Amino acid sequence: MKSYRDLIVWQKSVDMVTHVYRLLKRFPEDEKYGLTSQIKRSAVLEGYGRNYTKEYVWFLNISRGSLYEMQTQLQIAINLEFLKSNDLIDVNHLSLQIEKMLNSLIKKLAV
Repeated sequence: MKSYRDLIVWQKSVDMVTHVYRLLKRFPEDEKYGLTSQIKRSAVLEGYGRNYTKEYVWFLNISRGSLYEMQTQLQIAINLEFLKSNDLIDVNHLSLQIEKMLNSLIKKLAV
């Protein structure tokens, strides 16, 4: 692997964030600094590029927590009728794949 861009989990994360940002355009204007802002911050995952394995695992755990936070916030958006469940089919699919990849990476590196 030459770059973090080679990681499938990174590629899927970029796809997911792109989908999320497109969905957020549908939110009411008065949510621009509320739920929209929170979702944007939690959707962007981090981790690769750390110098030490322990530090990398720490940031992978933070990324996983951010992913869970984003999933919860998107459910709240459905409850508030900013989005419909059908709007999240692609995001939910990518989110589940990313969650599994992060869990696998954390498990392999934390040994």
